[in-house]
Amino acid sequence: MADNKKIAAATMVMASATSLSRIAGLVRDIVVARLFGAGLMTDAFFMAFTIPNLLRRFFGEGSLTAAFVPIFSEVFHRRGEKEAQQLANRCITLLLLIMLIVVSLGVVLSPWIVQGIGYGFGQVDGKLQLTNQLNQIMFPYIGLVSMLALLTGILNVRGHFFVPSLSPFFLNLAMILSALTMGHLFSQPIYALAVGVLLGGMVQLLIQFPVLCRYKIHLRLDFNFRGDAHLRKIMTLMLPGIAGVAIYQINIIVTRLLASFLPEGSVSYLYYGQRLFEFPQGIFIVSLAQAALPMMSRQAAEDNQEGMRQSLTFAMTLITLITLPAIVGLIVCAKPIYSLFFLGGEFDLVAMKNTALALICYAPGLIFVGYSRIAAQTFYALKDTRTPVVISFWTLLVNLILGLFLMQFYGFMGLAIALTVASMFNAFMLLLLLQRKVGSFFQKALYRPVLKVLPGCLLMVLAVTFLLNTVDWLQVGSLLNKSLILFSSIFVGALIYLGCCYLFRVDEVRQGWQLLRRKG
Repeated sequence: MADNKKIAAATMVMASATSLSRIAGLVRDIVVARLFGAGLMTDAFFMAFTIPNLLRRFFGEGSLTAAFVPIFSEVFHRRGEKEAQQLANRCITLLLLIMLIVVSLGVVLSPWIVQGIGYGFGQVDGKLQLTNQLNQIMFPYIGLVSMLALLTGILNVRGHFFVPSLSPFFLNLAMILSALTMGHLFSQPIYALAVGVLLGGMVQLLIQFPVLCRYKIHLRLDFNFRGDAHLRKIMTLMLPGIAGVAIYQINIIVTRLLASFLPEGSVSYLYYGQRLFEFPQGIFIVSLAQAALPMMSRQAAEDNQEGMRQSLTFAMTLITLITLPAIVGLIVCAKPIYSLFFLGGEFDLVAMKNTALALICYAPGLIFVGYSRIAAQTFYALKDTRTPVVISFWTLLVNLILGLFLMQFYGFMGLAIALTVASMFNAFMLLLLLQRKVGSFFQKALYRPVLKVLPGCLLMVLAVTFLLNTVDWLQVGSLLNKSLILFSSIFVGALIYLGCCYLFRVDEVRQGWQLLRRKG
C-alpha cells in the first residue's frame, strides 16, 4: 500500500507538470494549424520530424531509460551514491560519443533517409527536398533529447520528477515563439518551426542542471568503460530494447509512408489526430509508467514479487479508470475540439472534419497503449527486454498488413484503424505473457475496474452528447459560445463519471481524492 501511494504521488507530480506541457503542445498545434494549415508544408514538416522522434526513442527515453533506470536504481540503493555517480558519468560520456556519430551520419545521409520514409512525396515537386532540409535542421535535436532522457532517469531514481516532466513545455514554447516571430526570416516560413525544435531541445537539457546541482550530482566525462560490469549490463539490456522501440516507431513510419501515397494533407490529418490522442496519453500514461518503473525496479531487485504484482495491478487499474472516460470524451468531442481550437486561418472545414475522423479512429487504442506501456515497463524492471521486442515485431506485421488493406477502402482513416487494432494486439499479447511471469492479475486489474466504470461512461456519453448538440460546430467563429458549451460539457461529463465511480465504490478514486486533500 505504501508503494502504491508513492506511485500515485509521483504520478500526480509528473501529471501536473506534463499537463502544463501538453497544454503548451496543444497551443503549439493550434498555432501551426492556423499558420500553415494541412497541406504540403505541414506534411513535409511532420514527416521530417518523424526521423528525430524515431531516433530519440532509440537512444533516449525509450530503450535507454528502460535499461538504465533498473541498473542505476540497483547500484544506487545497494552500493551507494559514489558508485552510482561513477556509473552515471560513464553512461553520459558513452552516450555523448554515440550521439556525435549518429547526428553526423544523420545530417549527411538525410536525403536518402527522407526518400525512404516519404517515397510518395516524390509525386509533388519540391516536397521531398523541403522534407530533407527540415530534417537536416532538426537532426541535432535527437542528441540533446537523448542526453535529457539519461538525466531524467538519474533524477527519477533520486525521487525527483517535476522538472524533467516539465521540460517538454519549453520545447513547445520555443516552437510557438519561433513560428510566430521568425517565419519572415526564411524563404519558407516552416523553417522557423524546425529552428524552434532545435532551440527547444537546448533549453530542455539546460534546465536540468540546476536540479542536478541541488542533489549534488556533478557529471563529468569518464572514458573508463572497460571492466564496468554495470555499464555492460545496461548495454546488454538496451540493445534488444532498441529493437523493440524501433519496431514500435516503425509502425508510425509505416503509417506515414503509406499516407504519403494518399491525397495531400493525409499525413497532416493523421498527425493532428494523433497529437490530440496523445494528450491524455502524455499526461497520465507516460507519467504513471515513469513513476512505476523505479518502484518496480526496486521491488524486483529485492525479489519482492508480491509487492511488484500489487504495483502492477494498481497501475493497470489506474490506466483503466483514466483512459476509458478519455476515450469516450475524445470520440464525442472530436469535432467540437477541432472546431473551437483549430478552425480558422489556413485550417479549413475539410481539414477540421478529416482530422476529427482521424482522432475518432485512433481514440479506442488509448487504453491498449496504456496497458502496453505498463506491461513493457514491468518486463524492463524484471530485466527482460526480449519479450517486448518479439511482440513488437508481430505487432508491426499486423499494422502493415491491415494498413495496406484498409487504406484501399478508407484512406487515412484505414491507417488509423490499423494502428488501433495493432495496439490492441500488442497489449493483450504482452499481458498474457506477463501473467506467466508474475502471476494472475487480470481479474483485479482489468475486469473489475471496467465493469465498475462502464455505467459512468454511458451516462457521461448521453449528457455530453445532448449538450454538444446545441451548437453548430461547422460554423466558423462563435468562439465564446463554443467555448462555454464545450467546457461545460467536459465539466458535466467529468462530474457524472466521478460521481458514478464514487457510488460504485471504485476505491482508487477515493484514494486519489484523499491524496488530493492531503496535498491541498
